[in-house]
Amino acid sequence: MMGSTLSKELREKYNRRNLSVRKGDKIKIMRSKFKGDIGEVTRVDLKSYKIYIEGITIKKSDGTDVERAIDPSNVMITDLYMEDKKRRGVLERKIT
Repeated sequence: MMGSTLSKELREKYNRRNLSVRKGDKIKIMRSKFKGDIGEVTRVDLKSYKIYIEGITIKKSDGTDVERAIDPSNVMITDLYMEDKKRRGVLERKIT
């Protein structure tokens, strides 16, 4: 449910088309008014199936900035956060 496509380089390296988004991943936004922006995932909301990206904010009517929630299907993972043991295990199983 929280999967995103991988960049061309990561697809070739890990032999996978998509992977679930984790906090710390670097991503590129492919859809919305923020198209082309690159940032790091700061939060993953499993309840509403949205992710929050560093630097992607909108202004509220009172002038304050809030993080904009993005659907994970609208982003591409460009760099993986590999400190997670579960993620490393999934990728190692798929490679061999």
